Amino acid sequence: MRVLYRMTAGLFWLVLSPTFAISQDTSFQVDRTKLPIAQPERPIYTELDARNATPPPRFQVNAPQGAPNVVIILIDDLGFGAASPFGGPIATPTMEKLAGEGLRYTNFHTTALCSPTRAALKSGRNHHMVNMGFITELATGFPGATGSIPNATAPVAEILRHNGYSTAAFGKWHETAAWEASISGPFDRWPTRQGFDKFYGFIGGETNQWAPFLYDGDAQVELSSDPNYHFMTDMTDKAVAWVQYQKALTPDKPFFIYFAPGAVHAPHHVPKSWIEKWKGKFDMGWDKLREQTLARQVASGVVPAGTVLAKKPDAIKDWDNLSDDERRLFSRQAEVFAAFVDYTDHEVGRLLQAVNTTGESGNTLVFYIAGDNGTSGEGGANGMFNEYTYFNGVPETVSEMLKHYDSWGSPETYPHMAAGWALALNAPFGWMKQVASDFGGTRNGMVVSWPKGIKAAGEVRTQFGHVIDIAPTILEAAQLPEPTEVNGTKQIPIQGKSLGYSFADAKAPEQHTTQYFEIAGNRAIYHDGWFARTIHKAPWEPQPRNPLQSDKWELFNVRSDFSLAKDIAAANGDKLAELQQLFMKEAEANHVLPIDDRFMERTIGKLVGRPDLMSGRTSLTLSQGMTGMMESVFINVKNNSKVITADVEVPSDGGNGTLIAQGGRFGGWSLYVKNGIPAYDYNYLGLSRSSIAADKPLPAGSKHNIKFQFQYDGGGVGKGGVGTLFVDGEKVAEGRIERTQAGIFSADETADVGIDLGTPVVEAIGAEAPSRFNGQISRIKVEIAPQPAQ
Repeated sequence: MRVLYRMTAGLFWLVLSPTFAISQDTSFQVDRTKLPIAQPERPIYTELDARNATPPPRFQVNAPQGAPNVVIILIDDLGFGAASPFGGPIATPTMEKLAGEGLRYTNFHTTALCSPTRAALKSGRNHHMVNMGFITELATGFPGATGSIPNATAPVAEILRHNGYSTAAFGKWHETAAWEASISGPFDRWPTRQGFDKFYGFIGGETNQWAPFLYDGDAQVELSSDPNYHFMTDMTDKAVAWVQYQKALTPDKPFFIYFAPGAVHAPHHVPKSWIEKWKGKFDMGWDKLREQTLARQVASGVVPAGTVLAKKPDAIKDWDNLSDDERRLFSRQAEVFAAFVDYTDHEVGRLLQAVNTTGESGNTLVFYIAGDNGTSGEGGANGMFNEYTYFNGVPETVSEMLKHYDSWGSPETYPHMAAGWALALNAPFGWMKQVASDFGGTRNGMVVSWPKGIKAAGEVRTQFGHVIDIAPTILEAAQLPEPTEVNGTKQIPIQGKSLGYSFADAKAPEQHTTQYFEIAGNRAIYHDGWFARTIHKAPWEPQPRNPLQSDKWELFNVRSDFSLAKDIAAANGDKLAELQQLFMKEAEANHVLPIDDRFMERTIGKLVGRPDLMSGRTSLTLSQGMTGMMESVFINVKNNSKVITADVEVPSDGGNGTLIAQGGRFGGWSLYVKNGIPAYDYNYLGLSRSSIAADKPLPAGSKHNIKFQFQYDGGGVGKGGVGTLFVDGEKVAEGRIERTQAGIFSADETADVGIDLGTPVVEAIGAEAPSRFNGQISRIKVEIAPQPAQ
């Protein structure tokens, strides 16, 4: 052995060459059921001189020999009848290529909603078992719906990490409890504490693709100044770099990538060059599209011959009865959505090509899941130029939306599409996202490829599967046992069944034979080919159709009725009763009960037992540099009177910039200084703006107290009021703000002191660096006067 000496900074470093190979002591019995794997006891030496002693073998946890790399691609809000491998009208070449090399699963299911599907996928347990009965922002105090993933349900990423994998997540997360999404944490349910070495993406449920609020780990990411920036490309660039880096440094170490774009969830943001290629492709309308899709599905063997279209909801208008303006607008909405899918599939292809370039594609197990639920009908009857109008109960008219026709999908819009397209892109089913009691909400196409482990290519698998089956499939492929203890916590057993049994046998009996479904009162049970369900509420309906006790149940034999088109409950009352009892049994065992179909009440944490960092507080004192505060961790100024007080120092050349802002281009407010003149602007959903400004600038080179006072009209939510601006105790301006946002400003725009991150509330001030205040802010205090209950 050659011994090299090198002096660095006055110290001698001993370098041995060649390097000792890292090995694992074969005499030590590795127990992979308790994670992390316990290290062997350190030996005790009695030898004085290291030259006369032999070190023990180094302990290092390695993945089992031949364990595959794993890539999960989870597209957002894409239904069964959208992508071309499943008969849809939108060409997805990457998915098609993968399907030709592997398997298409046509009987695979999700939970019908974002957070529940993601938590169930990673854990292998039902979504209520991991406390994710709904999205995190609407969590309650009931077990099964708290929004806090328990330590007893360790995600598959954590299991793989403890077993020698490198792990990384890119894109959308939406599994962190809303009140934990701040600098104060705790960070236990952030990605890097849920098994991922690397995370690059956004924490909430959606993001502006042109101006996202991102984290790298738990550190905020500065928004790119590239005028052509788009998050879909950005997250792919980061994922490509990571996999290349990982394989360059540790070529023998398998990786796990969770690649979850915000696409194609609203807002439907996509570069214009991708939109133009879809011009005119949807002029036939949603009714004809459903028929065409079903024909393709039958012809390609995706659905059985004889399948018919399920009845569409009464609220979805017939295309032929629409006005010319409606058809023109709605066609444009579909063109932009299709372009978003197309663009996203292209970026997925770049990631898989990077894997191929490393030489690892042969032993990479890829799950390409075409949707975490069905296509979204949350756009309502007409769609919307700004999705936040939906969350604030404000309808948009076709004539107003047509003004944005040419810019639909651009940074100037935050769009969603009409629900008729959701129905068409979920063909042949009759419902959509949120409706857990219909396959239009839960049936998602999935492609699985693993050249080394799956010899069949281009085949279809029809066995019932569910998102909770992914984790056990990965463990089986990696030759890893299900752990009974992780990080000191005894584990709730994984509930999913590995799909490995179906890889080689298209006719293998299905192993996942019973599965409940429930989201906000829409509930169902699958058992041995039978499906019982009730439609409790449509996504666009403000209230449930019936009390829970009075819901009408339907029954289907899915072995002969693929699309749930024929209700046979009347002739099979005993079977329906049996399945209803089975649902209640499963609901009790999985913490589904009590069922919570409330919506507006769940937006107010104190009414439903959800923690709120601002609970009971009527003021919040801030200082310069406090940025990136999500709406869920900021004091709620909506539907209240408020006072904002800022102590500032204006530089000698005059003041400019944001003092405090919340929200952005599509709704929010800002207290700012422009050319020395202090002002307050309220941006109502990007539809109208109110500005209250002084008529003279602040004296430069001195300190000032700026106060804005808003006296809310009261009498309900979303009302207006009178705003008054003071400088150093003197009233300098007053004006009326006619309307305010009642429900939400933004899912990812933040409250910021001294700058306006993301998109601008005030276009004349701008966002990011241009909006930074050029003076000093010593203190800002936000106070509210809560309105009495109406």
